[in-house]
Amino acid sequence: WRENRDAMLRVIRNHRRAAVGVKAGGAFEGLKHAPRGLDAAACPWPALSKRAQTVWNEAYELGSLNGFRNAQVSAIAPTGTIGLVMDCDTTGIEPDYALVKFKRLAGGGQIKIVNRSVPAALAALGYDEREIRDIADYVVGRGTIDGAPGVFPEALLREGFTDKHLKALDERLKLAFDLTFAFTPQALGEDFCRHILGFSENQMQATGYQVLRDLGFADEEIHASNLYCCGAMTIEGAPHLKLEHYQVFDCATPCGRIGERALSVDAHLEMMAAAQPFVSGGISKTVNLPNRSSIADCAGAYLKAYELGLKSIALYRDGSKLSQPLAAALLSAEAEDDEEDLAEILSQAPAAEKSRIVAERIVERIIERTPGRRRLPDRRKGYIQKAIVGGHKVYLHTGEFDDGELGEVFIDMHKEGAAFRSLMNNFAIAISLGLQYGVPLEEFVDAYVFTRFDPSGPVSGNDQIKHATSILDYIFRELAISYMGRTDLAHVDPAESAVDAIGKGVSLEKAQADASRLISKGFSRSTVTDNLVVLRGGEFDRMRKTEGAVTAPEIEREVARLAEAVNRKAPPGSLASPAGRE
Repeated sequence: WRENRDAMLRVIRNHRRAAVGVKAGGAFEGLKHAPRGLDAAACPWPALSKRAQTVWNEAYELGSLNGFRNAQVSAIAPTGTIGLVMDCDTTGIEPDYALVKFKRLAGGGQIKIVNRSVPAALAALGYDEREIRDIADYVVGRGTIDGAPGVFPEALLREGFTDKHLKALDERLKLAFDLTFAFTPQALGEDFCRHILGFSENQMQATGYQVLRDLGFADEEIHASNLYCCGAMTIEGAPHLKLEHYQVFDCATPCGRIGERALSVDAHLEMMAAAQPFVSGGISKTVNLPNRSSIADCAGAYLKAYELGLKSIALYRDGSKLSQPLAAALLSAEAEDDEEDLAEILSQAPAAEKSRIVAERIVERIIERTPGRRRLPDRRKGYIQKAIVGGHKVYLHTGEFDDGELGEVFIDMHKEGAAFRSLMNNFAIAISLGLQYGVPLEEFVDAYVFTRFDPSGPVSGNDQIKHATSILDYIFRELAISYMGRTDLAHVDPAESAVDAIGKGVSLEKAQADASRLISKGFSRSTVTDNLVVLRGGEFDRMRKTEGAVTAPEIEREVARLAEAVNRKAPPGSLASPAGRE
């Protein structure tokens, strides 16, 4: 304590200033970013706000006299499991993870947790009892097939179900994530499936979705019944609910299968910033990031937290671990034609097999099932490569997304028959659609490189490829080299044809190359190529002849002049004129 007395008291004084305000307590000490202070006038409970101010005075006075035993004077403990045991809908300072969620238990299995504050919130917003009941049924479902629009009791009785089976079915639906989970052969019972429903050996291995199909229910009936029994697990799209009230029910992650809304990262950080002045240590709270978050998103969250004065944050990207305590949807829930009772599979698998199964499901969900088509910008980048393969001219046009990834290709064969040219054009369209729907370029490269058919033979006009076994072999070699860096598919050393290569000697090289060789004047609308040049550098410039060389101070002045001209939005062409020659 003696060694850290001054630093500890400085921390307590800063917390006291945040509670009483800088006017009464003075400026913050040693902080580059001031934390959020308490707005006592806005607090609806005057006694609470007054006590929040006096408690820090007491902490500082008692600490100055007696010292501090612990490094933290106040703290917010991790309350995840404790909050659930205490029958709380939310856990401490955390928002609710989802309106309907599934928690994995330490001893195995999982439980379905439903937020029970929704009806009270709807009543506070002015909805009547009938509207609240309709909204609640939409979110969590009714837990029974009685009255369902598609899969209803009378239809099941005609298939051989009895009242006993229907009662057991309703019990399973109360905890089921999906209607189909209650109709798997394992859930219905082997004896019932074989002797009453007459299932074959193959049908005994079917999913619940396929069982309902075999019983004669259409896909639309299954989906409608699923919404009726198990609910949408999100409030988005609920009947009677006004759009302006959606934000009241936003959670840490999108809810259910169809939910899209979720609290932003800034919302998490702002809530922590409001509480941080009253917590002398870090706040134990997870900032939830969506699965698509990048490294830049994580860096931005850390920077925002620093600027708000937070002492620590914990980031978690959804799905980044093979096992997480809470989940808003099961991995198998995305598949409609191939749904399986994932919990049953995992409960019977050894530990190593569990990791493999879950990892495959995560990879399948994130990579293979790209949601929809990615559209190219109306004005796009790309290049045109002309070459002759086995005596046949080939023009390859490419189009790129804004991030530089390949999004489309066009193939034009010079002086070929109409049928062959049309076939190549439509092949290019098929490849373009695949790229836009998320098929990796690598898959196309692996499929078409080394294919053999005519035209084939030597290649001229391409500085990387000298021979191709077919037109498709040439095209996908070129795309792999240009967009994937697959120099192993090139026939020359790529260092010899790079823009910064030394080449055949200093005396044959130019000091600078026109930027129009690399940048489209039309794409840049004539504003870039006039102002840019490609300069050689490093040892290459030191080997040049010194006649007329520009000295270092002159270079610095030229750079400063160019920067100033850019800031003034100089007209096209003026930046390329030497200093003093305008």
